[in-house]
Amino acid sequence: MDTMLAGRFHLDSGKFAVEEVPVPVPGPGEILIEVRAAGVCLSDVHLLDGSLAPLFATSDTITVGHEVSGVIHTLGPGLKRGLPVGTRVTLEAGKSCGTCAGCVRHRPCTRMLTAGIDYDGGWAEYVIAREDTLIPIPDSLPFDQAAIIPDAVSTPYAAVVATAGVRAAQSVGVWGVGGVGAHNVRVARLVGAAPIIAVDPLPGARERALAFGADLALDPAAPDFADRVRAATDGRGLDFAFDCAGVPAVRDQAASVLGLGGSLILVGITPRPLTITEGLTFNYLQKQVRGHYGGFPESVSELVRLTAAGRLDLAPSITDHIPLVEAADAVHRLENKIGDPIRLILVP
Repeated sequence: MDTMLAGRFHLDSGKFAVEEVPVPVPGPGEILIEVRAAGVCLSDVHLLDGSLAPLFATSDTITVGHEVSGVIHTLGPGLKRGLPVGTRVTLEAGKSCGTCAGCVRHRPCTRMLTAGIDYDGGWAEYVIAREDTLIPIPDSLPFDQAAIIPDAVSTPYAAVVATAGVRAAQSVGVWGVGGVGAHNVRVARLVGAAPIIAVDPLPGARERALAFGADLALDPAAPDFADRVRAATDGRGLDFAFDCAGVPAVRDQAASVLGLGGSLILVGITPRPLTITEGLTFNYLQKQVRGHYGGFPESVSELVRLTAAGRLDLAPSITDHIPLVEAADAVHRLENKIGDPIRLILVP
């Protein structure tokens, strides 16, 4: 086992290809993982199309992929946790850089490195992981479902539970019901939000939102859109609006239907400016805008426990399994919404 296949993105040329590369060797505090499943995320698409640039890239060529699960294959020196070879794990989607004095993976970290963007990720047969980023998973949790927890599920989970702090009976709107937004709906349902209003231009996405627990699914272009939101919330407006699309027009619309003290939570990412055209009523109703990025360190382990306890079934989130060698095709399918995917899974 000297070489392996890996989906490599060349930052200088902007080219992506599945290539044969040496199998990495774990250093101090590191573990080599045999990858069993890796999710394809819209962030991966944005990296490959150039709209998302690495902030802290550790190399000029990066193995893509930040949603990864697998089995511990080889132990590096100086480990502390005692996880044995063969342990089933999922990997956190990022890690602290470790350069801050006394760094204990504090939150929020101003220099959080993202797997598959800043350092080598898991679109590969094997991947190196720092031992503190590994979360053991039970035998009952399939690798494909475990792989998507670190981003597709933990990002909206942290947004709902921590950044927003949604309580039971509070009203929630979710704009964009794709890979992240679909799970935002499910988590909002899990914590007791009511009503949950999903917003998406695609009929299939709106149907999915209802299946995932939304009380109402609306087309953002509907002429009576604002009236229907007001009617569903008994005239109060939304307590929380989650932008899972990262689209300026979405943010403007979402802010406009917030109620007194309502908050717009920016979950989707975009390099474009934030624009809110609402005037005095934004101040008068004491509305807020809160930024959000990714999951938190505790999010993944909490979600693993929730799935193991049967509170969250992620099987409906897996759209298809695709061989690693066809990673470029998977990116094409997600970018063009072919089959309206929630999560496509690469299998080495």
